[in-house]
Amino acid sequence: MSDVIRLAYKNINQLWAYIFTETLKRLGLTCAVICPGSRSTPLAVAFAQQVPEIEAISILDERSAAFFALGVAKATNRPVAIVCTSGTAGANFYPAVIEAKESRVPLLILTTDRPPELRDCHSGQTIDQVKLYGNYPNWQTELAIPTPDMGMLAYLRQTLIYSWERTQTPTPGAVHLNIPFRDPLAPIPHTEMLHETLLQSLLTKFDPEKFFADITNLTPVPSPQSPVPIPPSHRGIIIAGVAQPQQPQEYCRAIARLSQSLKWPVLAEGLSPLRNYADFNPYLVSTYDLILRNQQLAKQLAPDIVIQIGDMPTSKELRAWLDTHQPRRWVIDPSHENLDPLHGKTTHLRMTVEQFLAGVGGDEGVGEVGGDEGVKQLKSLSPSSPDYLQMWCHAEARVRANVDKTLANMEDLIECKAAWLISQVLPPETPLFIANSMPVRDVEYFWKPNNLGVRSHFNRGANGIDGTLSTALGIAHRQQSSVMLTGDLALLHDTNGFLIRNKFVGHLTIVLINNNGGGIFEMLPIAKFDPPFEEFFGTPQDIDFTQLCATYNVQHELITSWQQLQERLNPLPNQGIRVLELRTNRQTDAKWRQVHLSKFAAD
Repeated sequence: MSDVIRLAYKNINQLWAYIFTETLKRLGLTCAVICPGSRSTPLAVAFAQQVPEIEAISILDERSAAFFALGVAKATNRPVAIVCTSGTAGANFYPAVIEAKESRVPLLILTTDRPPELRDCHSGQTIDQVKLYGNYPNWQTELAIPTPDMGMLAYLRQTLIYSWERTQTPTPGAVHLNIPFRDPLAPIPHTEMLHETLLQSLLTKFDPEKFFADITNLTPVPSPQSPVPIPPSHRGIIIAGVAQPQQPQEYCRAIARLSQSLKWPVLAEGLSPLRNYADFNPYLVSTYDLILRNQQLAKQLAPDIVIQIGDMPTSKELRAWLDTHQPRRWVIDPSHENLDPLHGKTTHLRMTVEQFLAGVGGDEGVGEVGGDEGVKQLKSLSPSSPDYLQMWCHAEARVRANVDKTLANMEDLIECKAAWLISQVLPPETPLFIANSMPVRDVEYFWKPNNLGVRSHFNRGANGIDGTLSTALGIAHRQQSSVMLTGDLALLHDTNGFLIRNKFVGHLTIVLINNNGGGIFEMLPIAKFDPPFEEFFGTPQDIDFTQLCATYNVQHELITSWQQLQERLNPLPNQGIRVLELRTNRQTDAKWRQVHLSKFAAD
């Protein structure tokens, strides 16, 4: 008898937890994040027994732990389990659960709880945990109390199989299981004779090999869908929005094939992998936000039809332009959600771009979606006129040259240059986490198309700064040496993430743009009203990051030139956490943007 099974036979809670973790292991779970606590003891012990097949990582702060799990799930494209004790512990998972839904990341949320008889009676560390996360999980339920009965063990197994599926289909997201346990929580025998007798009777019937025989690693396969007819158009564009595809090269090639077949330009978000595989697509447009600030150009370039792939880009200029001209739009994305924040004339095609291409004459072997009818529809799509395509390509070349010349000659530490420089110097295929607020916008404005295959990650579901550091550490854990681009407030909001350092395996370089406050608010009308702007919106924290890093035993270096930053980013170290701090001025950065963003596309 193995040590795992021998421990499982100690009491019904431990047997329940063994079946729980063994089922998940066979389904394909490889990582579980464990937050310390008493009520979660059976699961913590059971997950520890599953090492090394399941990596069990102990993290103190529940909010940080949940975002770390989110990061691991983003990097591996697999569900990650996260466990906590009863009471308010689970409430700290909430921001990550929201982000998992909004950015479609698979998480298995396991909140342990006191049994029903200890609720609503001031028994301590007890709150109502049922449906704790509202409508944000893909699915949620409370499990039955562990019971020494073969039928109940089968119920547990099948509930877990269904939960695993629902983390991934029809759209990835979180599943919440609330799991009550009675004492004893530790792997010690029951003191009550009846429980012990029932358990021993059950164990005479329990055969692990037969019980788990039919459980296999489940990878959901999307169901084929028939293509939707697309009318012909003479002025069409493709918008490649925010995306983190599992196979970025295949994704980029598919969009490139569509673009070249139709002779339509591709407006590629900075948070799309297309900008990091630029040679795939000769009609790539990266400066659309800057181009559309030229009102004459924006009017001349208005399309009749738009194919939007994935989420809408961040750019307000692009959104306003589409809203003004109201082109017919098709959104290609496998999600069941509404991806049109503009409420326009939109048809959703619930499939991947690879599936769509297979239905309209893409390469053989991609999949069977639409068949011959799809090929006919491709013939009905008219390529854009050469003049329209060339207008886009000419505008891109001119504006890109202006941006590159301006930033190349900039010696001052203006924060927007960081994104431009990083896009050119990282080692190939570096995982990069881009924080919200100004970093994602600077990436959209200035990220230069390249062929480095940088793997960009971000939390653009709910767009908050919660868990920035912890998510980045999760993405970097056991991966290639990674980089995070962040502002000071986003980092300060999650400094407890540094507590993960002793569990973290790999390397993360943090490029910290320290402008001592919320730079994004400097771009808003409220910036003209001070007071109250500086105290309530600018919110300077006046933190010495040298001392902060020393507290957590994290390496810190003050960057004083762009050449110094470039040298520190390639090559990257192999292990540890490092902060490279660039000190900038919020007001200067905001003024630079106000002066230059509209000039790059000026006649």
